[in-house]
Parts: sequence; C-alpha cells; structure tokens
Amino acid sequence: MPFDPKSTGPLDVSPLLRLMSGGAWQIELAHERDCHLLIWITRGQGRLLMDGQCRGFGPHTAICIPARTLFALELGRQSIGQVLRVGEALPCNLPETPMQIRVSDMQEQARLNTLFDAIQREQQINDDHALRAVLSYADLMGIQVQRLWQRASENQKISAARRLCRAYCARLAQDAEGAYNMAGHACELGVTPTHLTRVCKQETGKTAAALLTERHLHSARSLLIRTSLPMRDIAQTLGFGSAAYFTRFITQHTGETPSALRKSARGDAKPQVQNR
Repeated sequence: MPFDPKSTGPLDVSPLLRLMSGGAWQIELAHERDCHLLIWITRGQGRLLMDGQCRGFGPHTAICIPARTLFALELGRQSIGQVLRVGEALPCNLPETPMQIRVSDMQEQARLNTLFDAIQREQQINDDHALRAVLSYADLMGIQVQRLWQRASENQKISAARRLCRAYCARLAQDAEGAYNMAGHACELGVTPTHLTRVCKQETGKTAAALLTERHLHSARSLLIRTSLPMRDIAQTLGFGSAAYFTRFITQHTGETPSALRKSARGDAKPQVQNR
C-alpha cells in the first residue's frame, strides 16, 4: 500500500513516561489502543500484562503491542525508554503478533537506538518528507523486531491455559460495549467461570472478573477525560444499565464521582467531542 500523507492516526516517537502523563492508571489498567506500540525499555524494570500472560521485564526489552491488543504496563520508578506509536490505518511492517523480547546483544541494542534516534531527528525536521521518513524507519524497526523474535528464547510453544487466557483477553479487547459479563465470556469460550477465573489468575495474577473490571474502568475514565459526553451517554456506550450504576462503579473503584474525576482532569487533558 503506498504512503498516504493524509492518513489519520499517530505516527511518532515519545518518551516512555508520556504514556502515563494523565495518570498511572492510563497504562496500569488493562486496556487496548487504536494504534500499534513499539516500546523500547532502556533502563529500569516492571511488569507487563499482554497476550494472556503477565511477565516481568528489565533493561533492553523490546515490547511490540499491536492495535486492539489488551495490555497493562507497570513501570518501576527508574524506568526509562521510548515509544513508537503508529496508527492502525497506516501501512507498516510492525508485527501483528504481541512480542516481548530481551535484547542482550549490544549491536542489536545499538540498531534499535539508532532507529529511534533517526525518527526523533525527522520529527524535528518536520518537512514535507518527514512523515514518510518516519514510517520508513518504523518499517525497519518492524523488520528488526521480527528478526529478533525468530531468535528469541521467549518465542516458544504455549500451554492450553495460556491459549485460553489469550482468547479471553482478545474477547475483552473486542467487547467495547460491554455486551458480555465474565460468565458470558466463559460460556462463549466453552469453559466454566470457575475454570476461566483459575486460569487467568494462574497466567496473569488477576482473576477474569478483575481483568474485565479494569477494562471497563479504563474505558470509562478515558471517556470522562477525553470527551464531553454526558454521564448517561457514557454509561450507555459501555453497557451500564443506568447512569446511577455507572456512577456507583466509578466511585467504588476510584473513590471519586465521575463528575469529580472529569473536573480534576480538565487541566491535564482537553476534552474532545469524539471518542478515543
């Protein structure tokens, strides 16, 4: 597909901590995004929930999160890194498979650092060719990550439990309107709620119900901050039975009412009419 400079969606590199500029909840709660992320951790450690599994990570870890993939990221205080964001509508060679790769070879580390630096330079140039140049470097990053993945020890056969948890996380990412409760997801997956809960706890450290709650809470907080939709419309969009139930849900999990959350965030994020 040829490059179209009018294509919508993000296409940039930014510091890792910018992902949580509006609060740590923006990356710590399980959620999905409408863009591809390639995260390059250069210092520090943390934990990543992705692809039906929760694992720790340290320095020199490449994390590829395709658009619409459920994930959550907990960063240690000393964590430093960079993030490449590419809109899902943009043609790019970033992998379509979630990947977490520990890059121990210093030459491979230098290659990734060089590509991130090149994109940052293009962002500073910002001329008529910059966007296409950034996308070209993103393509090279995708190729490099896939080469690393083919040689990575992390790329191994997965268990039946992991496959079930992965399928559940994929369903959560696709169910934006909250059409299913946890038992409903379990039924669609052909297992009992008890088995699904046990497997999710084993693979992610969180129950199936907790993952579902996090997914709803992230969507709710995002709509409160990034839109001007009335509470009743947000409640309806996310599958809550009423605005009152939505208010109780937010208050229970944040300690603040939806109105208070929206008011306190006005200085951090400018609301928009459209959804995220």
